[in-house]
Amino acid sequence: MKTLSRIAFLGGYVPRKCGIATFTHDLFSAVNAGSPGSEAWVAAVTDQADGYNYPPEVRLKLDEGDPDSYRRVARHLNFSRPDVLCVQHEFGIYGGPAGSHLLALLKEVNAPVVTTLHTILAKPDIDQRRVMDELIRRSSRLVVMAGRGAKILQEVYGVDSQKIDVIPHGIPDVPFGGGKEAKKELGYEGNRLLLTFGLLGPGKGIEHAIRAMPAIVEQEPNAVYVILGATHPHLVAREGERYRLGLEALAEECGVSDHVIFDNRFVSPEDLDRFMAAADIYLTPYPNEAQITSGTLARAFGAGKAVVSTPYWHAQELLADGAGVLVPAGDADAISREVCQLMGDPERMEAMCRKAHQDGRAMIWPAVAERYLESFAKAESKVAPAVGYSSRMPLPPVVRLEHVERMSDGTGIFQHATYNVPNFHEGYCTDDNARSFLLCLQLDSHGVPAPENVERLATTYLAFLAAAFNPANGRFRNFMTHGRAWLEETGSEDSHGRALWALGTGCSRTRNDGHRMLCMHVFQQAIGAVEGFTSPRAWSFAMLGIHEYLKAFPGDLGLHRLLQSLGQRLMVLWKRSSRRDWRWFEDILSYDNARIAQALIASGSRMPGSESLKVGLESLAWLAEIQTASAGHFRPIGSDGFYPRKGERAEYDQQPVEAQAMVSACLEAWRVTSRPMWLKEARRAFDWFLGGNDLGLPLFDAATGGCCDGLQPTRLNANQGAESSLAFSLSLAEMLAAEASSAETVKQIA
Repeated sequence: MKTLSRIAFLGGYVPRKCGIATFTHDLFSAVNAGSPGSEAWVAAVTDQADGYNYPPEVRLKLDEGDPDSYRRVARHLNFSRPDVLCVQHEFGIYGGPAGSHLLALLKEVNAPVVTTLHTILAKPDIDQRRVMDELIRRSSRLVVMAGRGAKILQEVYGVDSQKIDVIPHGIPDVPFGGGKEAKKELGYEGNRLLLTFGLLGPGKGIEHAIRAMPAIVEQEPNAVYVILGATHPHLVAREGERYRLGLEALAEECGVSDHVIFDNRFVSPEDLDRFMAAADIYLTPYPNEAQITSGTLARAFGAGKAVVSTPYWHAQELLADGAGVLVPAGDADAISREVCQLMGDPERMEAMCRKAHQDGRAMIWPAVAERYLESFAKAESKVAPAVGYSSRMPLPPVVRLEHVERMSDGTGIFQHATYNVPNFHEGYCTDDNARSFLLCLQLDSHGVPAPENVERLATTYLAFLAAAFNPANGRFRNFMTHGRAWLEETGSEDSHGRALWALGTGCSRTRNDGHRMLCMHVFQQAIGAVEGFTSPRAWSFAMLGIHEYLKAFPGDLGLHRLLQSLGQRLMVLWKRSSRRDWRWFEDILSYDNARIAQALIASGSRMPGSESLKVGLESLAWLAEIQTASAGHFRPIGSDGFYPRKGERAEYDQQPVEAQAMVSACLEAWRVTSRPMWLKEARRAFDWFLGGNDLGLPLFDAATGGCCDGLQPTRLNANQGAESSLAFSLSLAEMLAAEASSAETVKQIA
């Protein structure tokens, strides 16, 4: 069996008062004792901000409602490098729809994962099914506590039986008998004791057991029914003790309030052992057949108790062959009948108890720990190393403009969409119309298959850019309402830079003479404002526009000087901010990051051996490195906080514009250096759109060219706004152009 040096556990943990917390503690203790050569520790899932006073084995705390907490814990686990991570899974203990926050951790963590499934649904809803499918995919092995669970995994979820380990719920090793002494200690001497134990809440069927008590008391006047356990903390938080008070009122109504004892506390293991020893019959009247495991049932069974239970799945397996009695769910008469028959037949009851205790020896914690260690040893790492990453997804063959057309009207392209429907309320913006014009130019000039309507669309977007320019102040306006009213006289520096980039590209690439003349006319009027700008990205966008403009008019010495001046400004930022561990121009990585490097690469290519080209390539290489996940796929800086130097990196909301910027910048580096590594990095970034991302989900619509607005911790942002859809289409157009110009180089990374 494979030797394990480090074992990590994830789940609720004591002193949190819930069944999963108790299970995780007991499993950790048993595995730790059964593997003395291993180092074991716990990451505890907490449901309250201050956490709990955890014991020393808890090294990490995971806030169940905070998505970032899951990624932080994954990073800590990766740093600690456990040989295996044992996850306790129950939908309700993790945050997000159906506990989906857990998936963010599982996608990050490098260790092989062995998941214990405490709930397995034969009929999951959409969210539960999605979470289960991903949980199964991310787990090296799955542990279930009953054979029925294994059957459901295979039949409903299509899991290979070789991936499943059936390991029973662990129980303490307690001796048989001792009931008289325990009853005396607890004050129930002379009583016939019925017991139900566990956190109290609806769905336990206790009301049916209470309704059975009048008939039981009629035959056994000294019978008492002890309902042991505190009300579930989450239920108390929502509605107080209303449920328990309702049960007390039911006992009063049935005339058995003196025979039904509510012991409202979270009992210690020692007290629970005494109650289990004292009990004559254990009742589990659960109404839900689909309960795959019950720790309280396992504990009562292993303690050698006679059990009367409804036929939920775990009970059906555990109580087969005369080891207990099954009664129909919700049938109080059947409960009273079977309890009375057992009490009236002591020989049968004794035989049942001895069989249960004997069968339960296979369930004691040392035996269960040994089985878990065997499962851990069989677990294999699920993460491929980043080195050697290669794309296996083919490029879509054409750029489809159906969604771009849907988002456009005679004025321009709308900014936002609600799902795939244009959102008129948000109107238009210069930024997106500049991107749209760039897309049309890309399709019209690089041998990429182009739809017939490209020139008509290009005319619309160019007309918008021309109208956006305000001759009164030499600046572009940015935002326009659906009613064609401008919302400001001066837009942002970045929108001005993007407009110049599009117009400069139009000067060099359009085959329409009228378009070229208009591009040149507006570009020349608008370029002067850039000298007063302070935004590095606005400088970069303008530099890319000037670079394109000079392809058409290389003799414009004024623009050569401006291009050099803007590049020098970026170099000043580089010398001020870059350090050995931070190869960047600012103290934060924010949005459209790769465009700064791209601008230096493009402008530096005009001056062989220039420092700006070297810095552009160096900064882009560093950016590519930190935007590559451990599994090898592209992971852009998230827009939900960005990445400040010496601060926490935002992993989400990942934006399509970041993938597009990396595609463009890496292709620029490839064109300048002819190094295949840059084409590979471009493809890595492009694959983010196709599903080569943290969620393994494609963001684009192959039928229309639409693209989702971002990648969130557990799902896609399903809106298909202009920026996102244009980011995908521009990236695809550039990749297809690169493929067409150098098919042989592309083969090197296929």
